Amino acid sequence: MKFSHAWIESNPWLLIGLVLLVISFGGAVEIIPLFFQKTLTEPVTGLKPYTALTLTGRDIYIREGCYGCHSQMIRPFRAETERYGHYSVAGESVYDHPFQWGSKRTGPDLARVGARYSDDWHRTHLNNPRDLVPESNMPGYPWLAKTPLDPAEVIPKMHALKRLGVPYAESDIVAAPATLVGKSEQDALIAYLQGLGTLIKTRN
Repeated sequence: MKFSHAWIESNPWLLIGLVLLVISFGGAVEIIPLFFQKTLTEPVTGLKPYTALTLTGRDIYIREGCYGCHSQMIRPFRAETERYGHYSVAGESVYDHPFQWGSKRTGPDLARVGARYSDDWHRTHLNNPRDLVPESNMPGYPWLAKTPLDPAEVIPKMHALKRLGVPYAESDIVAAPATLVGKSEQDALIAYLQGLGTLIKTRN
C-alpha cells in the first residue's frame, strides 16, 4: 500500500493520531523550556507569599468575578506602560494559583493598582463606583463591608498552596486565623488590591 498524503486523509483514525502526535510534539517544544527559564519560575526580588488577609481577598476577587472585567497583564507597549506602569513580568505571579493575567478590559488593568489610591477610596468605590467615577458601569459591592471573614477557612487554603510550592511556614499557617478576626470581606479585598504591582513600582 502506497503511503501518501491522500491515503492518510482517507484513514480518519490515522489522521487523528498523527495530528495529536504533531500537536503534542509542538506543545512540548513550546512549553517544556519555560520550566527552565529562571525569569519565569523564580519570584522577583522581594516577593513574598500572600498573607492570610490578602490571600482571602484574592479569593473574594475571584469569587466576585472581578477578573472578568479587569486584567492584570500590562503588555510591553508604550500605550499600555504609559497608562498603567511597568509591564507585567512572570516573576510577580509565581505564587498565584491560578494567575490573574487575562486580557479582558471592560475596566482598567489592575496589575499596578496597589498604593495608587487610599483604602478609603477603595471602600467608597466598592460600595458605589459612581460616587467616584460617574461614568462607571461597574456594579457596587456594598455587602462586602458587612460580611465578616471566617478565620478557619484560610488554613486549608494555605496548606493547599504549600503543597503547590508556595513557601508557607507551618507557624505562618497556624497564626493566620488570628489575623482575620474582626475583618470584613471588604477589608480583605482592599488588602489584595493594595498589594498589586507594588514591588515593580518601587524598583523603577
